[in-house]
Amino acid sequence: MFDLTGKVALVTGASGGIGRATAIALSAQGATLVLTGRREAALQETADACATPCHIFTASLGDAESEAKMLADAEAAAGQIDILVNNAGLTKDGLAMRMKDDDFAQVIDVNLSATFRLCRGAMKGMMKRRWGRIINVVSVVGFMGNPGQANYAASKAGIVGMTKSIAREVGSRGITANCVAPGFVETAMTAELPEKVVAEQIAHVPSGRMGKPEEIAAAVVYLASDEAGYMSGTTLHVNGGMAML
Repeated sequence: MFDLTGKVALVTGASGGIGRATAIALSAQGATLVLTGRREAALQETADACATPCHIFTASLGDAESEAKMLADAEAAAGQIDILVNNAGLTKDGLAMRMKDDDFAQVIDVNLSATFRLCRGAMKGMMKRRWGRIINVVSVVGFMGNPGQANYAASKAGIVGMTKSIAREVGSRGITANCVAPGFVETAMTAELPEKVVAEQIAHVPSGRMGKPEEIAAAVVYLASDEAGYMSGTTLHVNGGMAML
């Protein structure tokens, strides 16, 4: 079950956290990996933890030329892209009434526009092969909202609507498009939060704990598999009951 042998998966933001856990989980099912991010050394650490061949490419999301080059190089090196996992993201938090236009625009460009461009680029080959999996990692914040994150919430909610539209366009070609929405997860970002903030967040989670990156990765593996061939245009919420959607 969930055998991905012979498939090539491109994972953005694979240098750590959810991206690294996802890469390792996909590799465990036999997928060849294309790992992208900004830090080559960290990407190599992810590759070292994987059991299958990995190709590493650095890229600057939000820069259309950098994205296009990375995708072209990845397809040339790996032969094709069967599974696209858009995991990388950016936060620039601030209250809406004080948020600068640049901070709003940059988060939208990196999180939403770059995700769209990578989907558009990867789906061309998927359509020719009549098989593909597009998996976009969003956030519970895109459904609930969060003070100080109007830009981030807007970007993640936008990805959800975009993914549904893509699913309707490419479904007849054997391609699925779905989202995974993590809740409060143990990552380098949350590790920097004050204990009081962490305790307040966990108080809203019925399971009484933070999620683990591996639990998000498991949802991605399912959506990447043949077994999920009838799942499209939907969002898998992995949040411990924080938001029951």
